[in-house]
Amino acid sequence: MALSVGCTSRPGKARDNKTGSWRVFKPEIDQEKCNKCGTCTMICPEVCIKESDEGYPEVDYDYCKGCGMCAEECPKDAIEMKQEEK
Repeated sequence: MALSVGCTSRPGKARDNKTGSWRVFKPEIDQEKCNKCGTCTMICPEVCIKESDEGYPEVDYDYCKGCGMCAEECPKDAIEMKQEEK
């Protein structure tokens, strides 16, 4: 059996493929500590953290993979990675 070279799945947009179902840890944001700097929204590799109408970050857990980069880079330690409960 010959293997094909390259992509073997259909191409598409990342927003069409919800990927958060296999996450082990998820970020939880403490709005009391958050200063609305936007670092987490800029650093998120999946672009799944957006600002709310009040300016606080909100995580779209359908697409968050739980990498923890937002928590690592938060200057106020306002993001804690919590064990995912399924």
